[in-house]
Amino acid sequence: MIPLTPHLLPLTPYTRCILDGRIIVITSGKGGVGKTTATASIGAALAMEGKRVVVIDMDIGLRNLDVVMGLENRIIYNVVDAVKGKCKIKQAAIKDRRIENLYLIPASQSDNKNVLSPEEMVGFREIISKEFDYVLMDCPAGIERGFENSVAAADEAIVICAPEVSSVRDADRVIGLLYARSITPKLVVNRIVPEMVERGDMLNHSDVVDVLSIELIGLVPMDDQVVVCTNTGMPLVLQKKSLAGEAFRRIALRINGMADLPIEVPQSQSRFWKKLGTRLGLGK
Repeated sequence: MIPLTPHLLPLTPYTRCILDGRIIVITSGKGGVGKTTATASIGAALAMEGKRVVVIDMDIGLRNLDVVMGLENRIIYNVVDAVKGKCKIKQAAIKDRRIENLYLIPASQSDNKNVLSPEEMVGFREIISKEFDYVLMDCPAGIERGFENSVAAADEAIVICAPEVSSVRDADRVIGLLYARSITPKLVVNRIVPEMVERGDMLNHSDVVDVLSIELIGLVPMDDQVVVCTNTGMPLVLQKKSLAGEAFRRIALRINGMADLPIEVPQSQSRFWKKLGTRLGLGK
């Protein structure tokens, strides 16, 4: 069994650069903005690009990532077992049967949120980063122990924010905490309803970006297919009719090196047909 003795030294730029895989925490501060869906979707899309990917549910006591991925019936070990050295990483990592190179390490439902420490997570990261190209951690809501553990193991962060005032405020708080830990976050604005934006009933994504002042890597529209895929355990990016799935796929491509890939702004059907008519000379 591989020992998981905590590495108590701070993570310096040098120690970060020698680690093999990229470890990305997906966070928000506020619950209910789509972190779990984003983690599963981005992870699946990266695996479809040929990368070896593991997604980790860090919400100890309240796991959901396994259900979203349709892997809840195959759990034997969990992230607490892996970090504590009760099992090997390959024993805790559940392989997805539909997407090659995609794995899940679920959270524990029987432990409390204080069962792991940031120091233990630092030791864990040095091992798991050598096993995978990408490690995506689904951070629990809030800024307490679950957040501290997730951030301790990460060197990159993606902040998921809904176009709502409360979500933006919580995201701003989290961004400040990430900067304090020398992590420069990137932004995904999720659950955009173009019709509401046009009516002025929902924040425009540009306003969200102006307030938060971090790099935008994706805009994701509200999509009924998210609920359908969550209930059936189907990866959203495998649903060809899903606008949200396509948006997450493009986010994964940007993460994987296609930084110049344009960010598509979700549009309402009326706006789409108006633009098309203008291009065809059918209207002003």
